[in-house]
Amino acid sequence: MKLHPSELYFYHSSTQTVDKQTKAYAKSLTKFVNEIDVVKEKITATQWDQILNLLNLRPKDLLNRAHPDYQRHIAGKDWDEEGWLNILTNFPYLIKSPIAIFKNKAILCKTPSDILKLD
Repeated sequence: MKLHPSELYFYHSSTQTVDKQTKAYAKSLTKFVNEIDVVKEKITATQWDQILNLLNLRPKDLLNRAHPDYQRHIAGKDWDEEGWLNILTNFPYLIKSPIAIFKNKAILCKTPSDILKLD
């Protein structure tokens, strides 16, 4: 994944209120915000792997474990790394918070102001 140094990459779900608030903070960091709605745009397993490496997190750390679909389809099963990447690819709406990447740093934005840690 090639990243432009002055562009902020904002992976989010447009249906989430917190994501909309976080996007407003993102636009205060740079005028170049590349919005990627993970529900509307397909993110490949390779892209998810690169994002996870930047975040230094496991796929499971990104997911809302309280969501009924997580409980129904994912919880209690033994997944290998490829399986977790496929879960992110096929169930992107389960991601609990937006992800921002800026200047080769990435953060899972649990609160809207978390994105300011990238500056």
